[in-house]
Amino acid sequence: MTYETLIFETTDSIATITLNRPDAANAMNPLMARELSAIAIKCDESPGIRAVVIRATGKMFCAGGDLGVFGEAGDGASALIKEMAGDLHMGISRLARMNAPVIAAVNGTAAGAGFSLALSADLVISVDSAKFVMAYTNAGLSPDGSSSYFLPRRVGDRRARELMLTNRVLTADEALDWGIVNQVVAEADLDETVGKLANKIAAGPTLAYGQVKALLNASFDNGLETQMELESRGIADMARSRDGKEGIQAFLAKRKPEFKGS
Repeated sequence: MTYETLIFETTDSIATITLNRPDAANAMNPLMARELSAIAIKCDESPGIRAVVIRATGKMFCAGGDLGVFGEAGDGASALIKEMAGDLHMGISRLARMNAPVIAAVNGTAAGAGFSLALSADLVISVDSAKFVMAYTNAGLSPDGSSSYFLPRRVGDRRARELMLTNRVLTADEALDWGIVNQVVAEADLDETVGKLANKIAAGPTLAYGQVKALLNASFDNGLETQMELESRGIADMARSRDGKEGIQAFLAKRKPEFKGS
């Protein structure tokens, strides 16, 4: 299937979603939100996909929501935004809850919804020239795209409030120091670095990765005993899985495990 605002490709067990509105700074419009939701379903429904990379064409990762579209909608902007946010949120939810880890390759500025999208990823690699800014209140708007959920979990409440209320711009190195990104690289090294990480993830125990994501997503909402019960049930389920059995046997045999993602 061909998409208008995104490029979707799969190579072996790695899916790549590329934001493809470079002339509009990859700003999120209603069509991009719908297409992201559709692709997220495709990834979630494809057990052969064991890693997902989100990247962008052009010089920016994503400038946020397309305010030009909102302005053109006039009094209908609120209804348009509800529809668009609903699609964006369904896409992010499925990516966050699917087994395959999601890697964001941030090639430039991530603002507003672009920052939110990066925050929702499991792992983030950024070029050293990238900037990160919430930006919502600069336009008299409040955050969306999961940022009010993920940002406090990544940086804590105080720093989340600072970023959302003051629109402080973070450099890539500051984002690394704050725990927003995992690694900062030169622009020339981004593709190779992301490719190596994606290949490593795609060769791993995908079901176990999914269990890790589920446990961490729930950890701020549960009490100690509830979370430990989820851990107990999760590790028991993994021990029954094909990869769990392979991992145990490989450890005992002192050999490298060969995970199949099941």
